[in-house]
Amino acid sequence: MPLTMAEVMQVIQRYAPKGFVPKIGMILGSGLSALAEQISNPVSIPYQAIPGLQSGSIVGHASLLVMGYLGEVPVVCLRGRLHLYEGVSYEAIRILVRIVKNLGCNIFIVTGAAGSMREEAKAGDLMMITDHINFHPGNPLVGPNDESIGPRFVAMENAYDNGLQEVMVAAATKLNILLHKGVYISTLGPSFETPAEIRAFKQWGADAVGMSVVPEVIIARHCGMRVACVAAITNAAAGLSKEKLSHEGTLQFGEIAARKLTKLIPEFIKGASALYF
Repeated sequence: MPLTMAEVMQVIQRYAPKGFVPKIGMILGSGLSALAEQISNPVSIPYQAIPGLQSGSIVGHASLLVMGYLGEVPVVCLRGRLHLYEGVSYEAIRILVRIVKNLGCNIFIVTGAAGSMREEAKAGDLMMITDHINFHPGNPLVGPNDESIGPRFVAMENAYDNGLQEVMVAAATKLNILLHKGVYISTLGPSFETPAEIRAFKQWGADAVGMSVVPEVIIARHCGMRVACVAAITNAAAGLSKEKLSHEGTLQFGEIAARKLTKLIPEFIKGASALYF
């Protein structure tokens, strides 16, 4: 018998504080876990303690589900993500995102590291994602559809919610944080892209490239959550600079971007809460 979300949530509720209903969920990418350290009264669940999940194997991903408060807002934070290139299935990623929805969240903040294809968006900068191109070898919704979770066919015109984009821009403006805007293209990884691929992606209209984000956004939209996404620019994409691409570089510049995110996201949450809750 396949695992059901009811079985998963039984385990989550054993850990959750009594009466805890988060309003906003978030997932933190490579080098961005510092934001989770701002959460007060945290309760953490290792991914491997959740049915259907496993710990991630990538440095910079803690593999913890954290429940607590940012300011006065109850949140759930996925501290580290699971990637297809690690050999995990789409099912594991679906479980992670749907836990956030089942706990009560209507807004999902996605973060991740990305390579920039725009000269003005440099390592250490932030880019708000406004749309995406799915270059993963598949879609996380392939297979039987559970109508109790979401519809068979999901519209993606407003995948990155326009109203939340306005809130994010207002938060960045208030904090005087440079916030680029752009289209994200997802690749499978774990190899970085070739210069030829980057040239092709630029022609398609992509501004940033990474190995995640898109599956989680599709799953979040399928179950009805509104999505906001900010990418930490960690490098210029292949062939656009003399720097050699590495995961160490991703973590280094991810930490620089994280200092901005640790200010931006709480301000965004404050603004989103005032508007939508």
